[in-house]
Amino acid sequence: MRRRGAALARIDAYEIIKRPLITEQGMHLVETQNTYPFAVDPRANKIQIRSAVEKIFNVRVVAVRTARRKGKRRRRGRQVGKTPDWKKAYVKLREGDSIELF
Repeated sequence: MRRRGAALARIDAYEIIKRPLITEQGMHLVETQNTYPFAVDPRANKIQIRSAVEKIFNVRVVAVRTARRKGKRRRRGRQVGKTPDWKKAYVKLREGDSIELF
């Protein structure tokens, strides 16, 4: 039996972390709790997200929380479509560590 995340283990860290989520709520979490939000690959698990953040930004991760987000319905005239489902991760860093993007 093949493990679900086995294929993703070979994927580069830059493919797991897609982009930082820069929003008002995200900036508030950075300032108050040292927690950084990222859009991540939906197949990635918390262990893979943790190692990718530590490798890319050279910081120590304390905890990772994830949330799956449903895509929204969008219309163009009469055509109805849907944006893709995606996953976000909240990464809490060790006290004293920070990421310069934020």
